[in-house]
Amino acid sequence: ADRLVLAEVEYGGAETEVVVSGPPSLLPLRGQSDLHLRVAFALESVRLWDPYSEEPRIRKLKKARIRGIPSRAMVCSEKELGLSDEHEDIIYLPDDAPVGTPLVEYLGDVVLEFDIKGPFAHLYSVIGIAREVAALLDVPLKRDALEVLERYPAELTPTPDFLALEITDPDLCPRYSAAFIRGVKVEPSPFWMQMRLRRAGMRPINNIVDITNYVMLELGQPLHAFDYHLLRPRPALSDAEGPGDDRPAIIVRRARPGEQMMTLDGELRTFDEEMLLITDGGGPVAVAGVMGGLESEVTETTSDVLLESANFYFLNIRRTSRLLGLTSDASQRFGRRVDPELTVRAAARAAHLMAELAGGTVEPVIGDLYPGRQPQRVLEFDPAYAARVLGIEIPTDEIVRILTSLEFQIAESANRRVGKYQVSVPSHRLDVTRPIDLVEEVGRVWGYDRFPTTLLRDELPPQRANLRLEGAERVRDLLVGCGLDEVITYSLVNIEDERKLRPQGPPPDPASYLRVRNPLSAERAYLRQTLLPSLLHTARENLRFLDRLAIFEIGAVYLPVEGQALPNEPRRLAIVMTGPREARSWLAGQDRTPIEFYDLKGVVEALLAGLGLEGTFEPGEHPAFHPGRCAQVSVGGESIGVMGELHPLVREAFDLPAQPVCALEFDLDRLLAAWSAPSRMVPISIHPPVYEDLAVVVEEGMPALRVRDLIAKTGAPLVRSVVLFDVYRGEQVGAGRKSLAYR
Repeated sequence: ADRLVLAEVEYGGAETEVVVSGPPSLLPLRGQSDLHLRVAFALESVRLWDPYSEEPRIRKLKKARIRGIPSRAMVCSEKELGLSDEHEDIIYLPDDAPVGTPLVEYLGDVVLEFDIKGPFAHLYSVIGIAREVAALLDVPLKRDALEVLERYPAELTPTPDFLALEITDPDLCPRYSAAFIRGVKVEPSPFWMQMRLRRAGMRPINNIVDITNYVMLELGQPLHAFDYHLLRPRPALSDAEGPGDDRPAIIVRRARPGEQMMTLDGELRTFDEEMLLITDGGGPVAVAGVMGGLESEVTETTSDVLLESANFYFLNIRRTSRLLGLTSDASQRFGRRVDPELTVRAAARAAHLMAELAGGTVEPVIGDLYPGRQPQRVLEFDPAYAARVLGIEIPTDEIVRILTSLEFQIAESANRRVGKYQVSVPSHRLDVTRPIDLVEEVGRVWGYDRFPTTLLRDELPPQRANLRLEGAERVRDLLVGCGLDEVITYSLVNIEDERKLRPQGPPPDPASYLRVRNPLSAERAYLRQTLLPSLLHTARENLRFLDRLAIFEIGAVYLPVEGQALPNEPRRLAIVMTGPREARSWLAGQDRTPIEFYDLKGVVEALLAGLGLEGTFEPGEHPAFHPGRCAQVSVGGESIGVMGELHPLVREAFDLPAQPVCALEFDLDRLLAAWSAPSRMVPISIHPPVYEDLAVVVEEGMPALRVRDLIAKTGAPLVRSVVLFDVYRGEQVGAGRKSLAYR
């Protein structure tokens, strides 16, 4: 009973209604009369939201007896009416609210929810939506409403008397504006403002903070209010550098590594050197574009307010918000590029509201640093080009009307003779940067539903073969036909994996690799210069479940070029094969002969034959491959890569099974350059072929390939093909010698 209040309510009925209630704000008023408080009131049988249910549930108000007193009505909280999650206290309406009026009529508002896709920050505001609706409906915006939103102060200055302002990173903060409001009284904001904020999904806090959120909803410019007296001036400098400044300081700078600050949500945040901070003379006071700091927040004791209205580089805000795991209404807007011309307009609007609703006095000067001012964007619009893109001819006067309704300005000195127009883009349309963007604006406002269904009438553009793409697809098809599976691995690698390919050679120099500035992990810090490590990792993971593997990858590697910002990105082909030669099946029987060098060589020969090329295989050396089981492969006299069996140390470094692992890496661009070279067609010989067998005894160290090339060169043009079919060693040829038989 000590927490209940017996209230007499007038609601427009014949008699007053007695209500038993227990809101905290009514307890101190017990025993008083003639209060005339306006509240939200519900009678028996009304359906309300249940404030004590975890799941959304509606209940019907029923007559009850509380402490022996019958009660068939109640005064309502915001949660019971579905306005917000607040249910600790009841709703108090303004003193001029007419008694007996249905609440829905008194509130008299409709909430429209828009699902906005893409980086269109200009649509994250009431005025932005109003512009769109006005253009779509071909009606003007209300000028009286615009005049309220366009109040400007008398003067802008980069050096206001009330603040020492500095931007150390203009690339990340193109503009910073600050207004000063003295003598404010911090209290709850008016009911109408609270209701509008709640309908927009925001929780009212106090009149100062609510005004910053309200103006953000109006104009789309995020604002932040500091307690002016909690901002610290610059510390005194040495005699050589000059005296300190008594004014509070605002310095926009990058964070120092490990710098920390408590944000408004009560979390201690740690920053890296790429994050942008708002600092005063003593340290951070806000995370730029994301959230303010707890130490400088506006409280009930605040009397003077410094109002921040700034513009920040959108990619930096996105990164900061993501890395901190901190998303706010401000970061959502700044992450989509906010118009820098809004800062002063929003600051002036909010300052006037603070003077009106918080009793403050606005400083007639706004501090404004604008190092990132951009020139006016002017685009050329060609109606003929628009007609070709859209497929219909929209009348010129309609094009002018549409662009004008979207606040684009068409120059009066447009070149009528050539039929083109110079169009000035409004500052808030940061997404319009090319003539095709203007065509899109005209098309969407004209209405896609008004486009007639037509057949293609334009000429087809000339078709050109894309040998780069076709060649890669041809290689894929040939390798898949040989029984290999394609894989795709990350381009970002750990440089330690590439060192494993050189077990007995010098390790790679990290300085010769491109490193990602902000890697997600140490395993993804460098851009690869070879495909093999990633392919071997894939093989290791799959060999946990399979006993046979044959995979390939086609991808780019990244080779830095001295003096150039971007690297060369040649394409490479890599293959890894290991395990039994035949897949396990009843046809293969018990034959578990492992894949060896010549199996991989057969795949390469099939690939070259499918491309219509002839390759040569010569003994080669590579730190990743087994000595004596490595070959250099050439096509048309130019080396395309190396193949062989992995060195045992490399195999162990990648934790692969103790069995032969064959691999190769080719320069795909060189291979396809030979494939795409013009071929010379020759007539088929009218004479039947004649096969001759030739045996040559040579020293043991003589390569068979060298003998083959000598026979082919000597016998040209009559000799068309030379194939080694037998090698003999024995007493007949003598020790240290061998017999090579060619056909």
